[in-house]
Amino acid sequence: MRDMNLLDEIRSYTPVNRQEEYDKEQMIQFILHNPDCLDRKNKIAHFSASIWTINKERTKTLMAYHNIYDSWAWIGGHADGIEDLRSVAQRELREETGVESAVLLSDEIFSLETLTVDGHEKRGDYVPSHLHLNVTYLAEADEGETLIVNREENQAVKWLSFEEALRVPREKWMVERIYKKLIEKSGAAKRPSPSRLRGLGS
Repeated sequence: MRDMNLLDEIRSYTPVNRQEEYDKEQMIQFILHNPDCLDRKNKIAHFSASIWTINKERTKTLMAYHNIYDSWAWIGGHADGIEDLRSVAQRELREETGVESAVLLSDEIFSLETLTVDGHEKRGDYVPSHLHLNVTYLAEADEGETLIVNREENQAVKWLSFEEALRVPREKWMVERIYKKLIEKSGAAKRPSPSRLRGLGS
């Protein structure tokens, strides 16, 4: 899997519902017709990566209160030219939460989703409305590890029970279409052997 490029990885991913079927095809076509799809300079759409981080008991997920979205949300960020979106997701987890102990439970893509981003101000500049072509990976982390808050991006970081993760975010579409799906898939994901777990620093 690691030897595949992003296009091949997305093509190999098996959608779990209609949302993923449509979004997978949209991503494939966008890659084929937009060489700058990994760069946020493309104002229509660009790739991002998220990491759905769960505790060892698989009862909680790590979320941050995002400044721009004004809501509790998962962890993620822009590809910014990096095709290895795993490394992007891992970097974002470290930078936004301080968690260093997390391991990816698989090298494979965990989820696909096209996300809308409303126009907003960032660092004094206007960012127009656009799409995030988002690839999600699944990780497990120690719930007892000290958390930090990246004030530039977030107001708070916290482990939320799956029930809270469906109740407290303000973004209804994300709850109904994405977080519910990720929680269901978290329970279905098989726990790999220790030899397959790969640390964030690797």
